[in-house]
Amino acid sequence: MAEETTPRIAIVTGASRGIGAGIAVALAKQGRHVVLMARNVDKLNEVAAAITASGGKASVAACDVADHTALAAAIEAVADQHKRLDILVNNAGITRDNLMLRMSDDEWDSVLNTNLRAVFVACRAAVRPMMRGKWGRIVNIGSTSGLMGNAGQANYAAAKAGVVGLTKTIAREMASKGITANVVAPGFIDTDMTGVLPQQIKDLAIEHTPAKRMGRADEIAAAVAYFTSEEAGFTTGQVVAVDGGMTMY
Repeated sequence: MAEETTPRIAIVTGASRGIGAGIAVALAKQGRHVVLMARNVDKLNEVAAAITASGGKASVAACDVADHTALAAAIEAVADQHKRLDILVNNAGITRDNLMLRMSDDEWDSVLNTNLRAVFVACRAAVRPMMRGKWGRIVNIGSTSGLMGNAGQANYAAAKAGVVGLTKTIAREMASKGITANVVAPGFIDTDMTGVLPQQIKDLAIEHTPAKRMGRADEIAAAVAYFTSEEAGFTTGQVVAVDGGMTMY
């Protein structure tokens, strides 16, 4: 199906680096106007400049997704400014790893607040303009930790598992409105976040990945690009693990 003359408006959270930046670039290549959200304005501007330099459309909306009132307001402001909102990609997230017996309430709460509650708040805000437009694509970034658990990540795994249940529920509620909701669950991906890990941890992760390598941000972005495409209107409530085969056992 041909792309509309007026570009679809896409919000990507956590778009200042890594997977989020890769997703933003991929959506811009599809002809979307991508609104980049994160806390670091300078980094957002760098990504936006790279997109526009290559002929894409991008703008910046600085926001801390952990501030749920500000997050909802930022999404509503984008929809008001552009008179539409078509795509939401919830990518922003944090980790506060610790063994369950040592995990503090604050470590639990901060991760659930950012990685699950913020996703709910963003989706709730986004579906209203999507319903008005009778078209929408929601992609929530999960994790293999949310599918199979991971030692030291009780908070992160619980949040990402919650994202799966939330997304499937949104898919059921919104399918008749022309809005889809899907999850892309990355495995061990080469980003700034994983780059600081000890080599021993990286080697262990690669050992448990049948592809015997780390994934790339553009490989996650490719899955997101499909789910947000014009052609993906009959695909909803799905979870795709982009993990080199890690979760196939």
